[in-house]
Parts: sequence; C-alpha cells; structure tokens
Amino acid sequence: MAALYACTKCHQRFPFEALSQGQQLCKECRIAHPVVKCTYCRTEYQQESKTNTICKKCAQNVQLYGTPKPCQYCNIIAAFIGNKCQRCTNSEKKYGPPYSCEQCKQQCAFDRKDDRKKVDGKLLCWLCTLSYKRVLQKTKEQRKHLSSSSRAGHQEKEQYSRLSGGSHYNSQKTLSTSSIQNEIPKKKSKFESVTTNGDSFSPDLALDSPGTDHFVIIAQLKEEVATLKKMLHQKDQMILEKEKKITELKADFQYQESQMRTKMNQMEKTHKEVTEQLQAKNRELLKQAAALSKSKKSEKSGAITSP
Repeated sequence: MAALYACTKCHQRFPFEALSQGQQLCKECRIAHPVVKCTYCRTEYQQESKTNTICKKCAQNVQLYGTPKPCQYCNIIAAFIGNKCQRCTNSEKKYGPPYSCEQCKQQCAFDRKDDRKKVDGKLLCWLCTLSYKRVLQKTKEQRKHLSSSSRAGHQEKEQYSRLSGGSHYNSQKTLSTSSIQNEIPKKKSKFESVTTNGDSFSPDLALDSPGTDHFVIIAQLKEEVATLKKMLHQKDQMILEKEKKITELKADFQYQESQMRTKMNQMEKTHKEVTEQLQAKNRELLKQAAALSKSKKSEKSGAITSP
C-alpha cells in the first residue's frame, strides 16, 4: 500500500504525487489558496481570501506606519519608513548605491561584486531577476518535456528498426539476387539528398543508418523551442511593462492623495487660525463695550449728585 502524506492546509492525506513540491498542498487547497503577488512589496505569498491582496508583513506595516509610498529607487509602493523600501535600504547598506538595471533601465540594481550571483552575467534589479528566472524555469520545463518525448520516440524507432532488421535478416535467405540489387539503388537515391550541416551522407552510411526521421524531428523540436522561448520573452516583456505602468499609476495616485491630504491639512490650519483671531477680536470688542457702558453709568450718577 502506497504511503499517504498530509496536506499542510487541510491536513487530509493524499499520495505524494498529488501534493505540490514546495508547500505540500493538495489540488483543492492550491485552487482555494493560490500563490499571488503582494500589491505593495510584490513578493509572492499564499492568498488566504479573495479580499486579501497584501502579504502579512505589509499588513503589519500598514497598521504601524500607514499606507506606504513609492520607493525612490525601485518605484515599488513599499516605502513605509522614509523614501526607500526595506529591500533597497538593506541592499544599499550592504552593496552601496544602486546601478541601472539592464532590463528595465531603472536605477535599482545593486552590484553584489560576484558574477555567480548575476543572472546570465546581467546586472538586474530584484523584479527583473524574478521574471528572468521564471522564464528560464519555464523554458527548462518545456525543454525537459520535449527531450523526454523525443527520447521516447527515438527509443520506439530504434526498437522498430531492430525488429524490422531481424525480420529482414530472417527473410533475406528467400530473396533473390535481382530483388536485392533493385533495393539498393532505392536506398541510395533516398539518402543521397539528405544533408546535415552542409555535409551529405555517403551511400555506405545511408545503408547502415536506421533512418533520418529522428533528425527531422530534432530539427522541428529545436525550432519549436526557439519559437516558444521568443514568445515567452515577449510575454514576459509585456508583463513587465504592464507591471511598470500599474506601479506608475499607483505612485501617481499616492502622490495626488498625499497632495490632497496636505492641502486639506493646510486649509484646516488656516481656518483654525482665522477662527482664533476672530474670537480674540470679539473678546476685545466685548471688553471695550463693557468699559463704555461702565463709563456712561458713572457719568449719569455724577450728574444726579451735583445739582
């Protein structure tokens, strides 16, 4: 009996193949709690509910520091303290000032002084590094799938060629000399036209070769892989551009909101100052009115007592 393993979310037991490799989740939990990007810091996290669009760390920071501002380096809306996000602050302390990213051209790539930590020798920022690694991972998976399918097809062809070769060897005793001579020119004419990298096959090699179908399949698979890589690169570029545009729009919205809040605070302060000035002036006028009424009363009493 096959061993069963518990899902880390619902704790139900499933075969090992039914659970995800990283977080060991079943299919229903993967659908109910997908891995999404945080609206603020752009890190991937497991979504607990549809309304939850930020990770736990950003939710805590929002409660402590309020709504974040765009980072002055990477333009990600994750600057809770000051004008820089925590990631850029730590990287600047460790590696020095940022350089221009070779992908998005923003001044947010930090040189770690180690070529092994670069992505294919390129100096990329954090977001572009994630996108680039994601594309490479997809390409590797597709190459693995294509190579496994081509290897299986090649093994089937070899098995078929062995079986056909054995049956041909058993039936060769019954063939006449004339039929063998007629068969050889056909094979020669078939393989004389086949070339690989500019070099043509010799007739002797053509007779010994099991067939050229696998060369055609490999060439087609290489073309498909190149086309898929190009499409993936284009789609990744489109995603990066859209993410950049969304970030710019969010940054503009945050800037307008902060400007509006500053203007409202200024208006409230001005109104308070004007109110205080009017109240002080009103008190002064009341004092003057009381003094005038008191002086009039004293004048009247003096006029009555001196006839």
